[in-house]
Amino acid sequence: MAFVRAVWKLLVGIKDALVLIFMLMFFGLLYAGLKASPRPVGSGILLVELNGSLVEQPARPGTAALLSGSAGRLRDYRLSDLVAAVDAAKNDSKVKAIALDLDGFIGGGQAAIGTLGEALDRARKAGKPVLAYATGYTDDRYQLASHASEIWLNPLGAVALSGPGGSNLYYKGMLDKLGVNAHVYRVGTYKAAVEPFTRNDMSPEAKANATALGGALLESWRDEVRIARPQAAAGVDQMLKDPMTPVTAANGDFARVASDLKLVDKLAERRAFEARLAELGGTDTKASGGFSRIALADYVRRATDRRKAGPIGVVTIAGSIVDGRAGPGTAGGETIARQIEKALDGGKLKALVVRVDSPGGSVLASERIRQAILGAKAKGLPVVVSMGNAAASGGYWVSTPADYIFAEPSTITGSIGVFGILPSFEGSLKKLGVGVDGIKTTPLSGEPDLLAGPSPEANALVQAGVESTYRRFLGIVAQSRHKSPADVDKIAQGRVWDGGTARQIGLIDQFGGLDEAIAKAAALAKLGDERGITAIEPPPSFEARLAEWFAGGSGDDGDSAAPADALASLGPAPEALIGEALARVQAVLGGATIQATCLDCPATGARPAAISASGAGGGWLARLARLLLAAG
Repeated sequence: MAFVRAVWKLLVGIKDALVLIFMLMFFGLLYAGLKASPRPVGSGILLVELNGSLVEQPARPGTAALLSGSAGRLRDYRLSDLVAAVDAAKNDSKVKAIALDLDGFIGGGQAAIGTLGEALDRARKAGKPVLAYATGYTDDRYQLASHASEIWLNPLGAVALSGPGGSNLYYKGMLDKLGVNAHVYRVGTYKAAVEPFTRNDMSPEAKANATALGGALLESWRDEVRIARPQAAAGVDQMLKDPMTPVTAANGDFARVASDLKLVDKLAERRAFEARLAELGGTDTKASGGFSRIALADYVRRATDRRKAGPIGVVTIAGSIVDGRAGPGTAGGETIARQIEKALDGGKLKALVVRVDSPGGSVLASERIRQAILGAKAKGLPVVVSMGNAAASGGYWVSTPADYIFAEPSTITGSIGVFGILPSFEGSLKKLGVGVDGIKTTPLSGEPDLLAGPSPEANALVQAGVESTYRRFLGIVAQSRHKSPADVDKIAQGRVWDGGTARQIGLIDQFGGLDEAIAKAAALAKLGDERGITAIEPPPSFEARLAEWFAGGSGDDGDSAAPADALASLGPAPEALIGEALARVQAVLGGATIQATCLDCPATGARPAAISASGAGGGWLARLARLLLAAG
């Protein structure tokens, strides 16, 4: 038997070795393919089929997502990539038209969508037709589609415009039932991030701030749509103020309402839309839909070249700001700071542009990034900040070294306030009949005690730390914006501002996007017409290239799953709502004790999968999340 076992082990070892060799060969060949030049781009329609979110910096799916095949179902699309592709297409004779397929588009923030819309406007002015199709148009989808020369809608579809607003979850009642005590330490009348743990509803101050912010964002959205599609201005106002009157008059035919109000140009099935694309771009009987197309992933690779090494460094701070290291899509303080420092050590940069799209997070990580940016100024480089959808709380903290700040009217910024929160479980343990006891050799022994509850001394110390951090926040903003701390305090207190108001009160300098920030940096550095950039971002790993390769073709074959009906395409899935809410809770309870975070800011591409990916996989909150999601 011993001999048989030895032979068996030998055979198993040989098998394992052969499998390993095969895998190495497979991935080696695949890597060589990924390193090769993009496939030749023919002529036809540039199909921009958005099955996911528009983001500043895509998160990279892990190995598990690749192996499960879920990496390409919902994608993160880099805003700068799409803008570069559209700008390249406007003067490319091979691109006959640009088609937006928006059935899978789940948003991207008002400022980001507006930036892509401006690129579409430039393409239209260059004579390039831009067409959009969807079964249902939400605010985000319609904002982007309004920049098209032709808007198509399924005859069973709808245009449902709602404006900013909605419900938030408040956990005070649940925490009381569970016996969890949320110890809150805060500075700022409007710092509403802690309210879900201390109340079962919004405070009057938070509601007033949210109402003002929502009204400003709605007005900037309407202004953009009116300019992009003037014929729809009256219809948009009608649908926002009184949608029931036209819907009732049309006997509930939402598509007819959209057509009558000039919100769309054509009611037709997808096949008719594809026939229109074939008319513009040529036929291809072998391709899905029967029209000649240019794969978006291939075109993006040709339109962008991240190997460029210009004198202007561009670093992206996207997602929640967290301590330590983190991958793309999350702003790891140590990761970003080291990237900046490494780029500066090369000595080739003459200016630094910081692109911020973050609701904040850890104060310690925010300060780590700020110090790295100050290192650029110490070397004599001008620093210009370009704000995206949000640059609030910690996102504003990292913006303070700037010589000049650009933002969009719909950028959410400010939220200059600080809070801390510690959950303790003495009530939960009491309900379970579990006692807690111990000894102390000093007033702070074992503190903060999350089993018996923090002591008065520990509470006082954390509150003092929060207040000290707030004073520091006021100080660095005051120095940056040439104001007194007292003047900053009047516009701080955790209050959130839209970009238009932020400009009026001096938190930003000028409206504009990344291109304007790069031009300003070139001017401050006296570079003349030289505006070449160096992307301060590590090259994608083999795993990331593999993920891009798998996901790249998912949106280019025209076979994406269509929604079951218009309403299914308009409303977010329940698990997405729960997932986003729990991801935000995890960001607060699972993050740093003292934070500068804005929970009124838009989510940065978070989806239910982000709960486990964000580090919550083994915590009590994650287990509760999984129970809730499973129950749904």
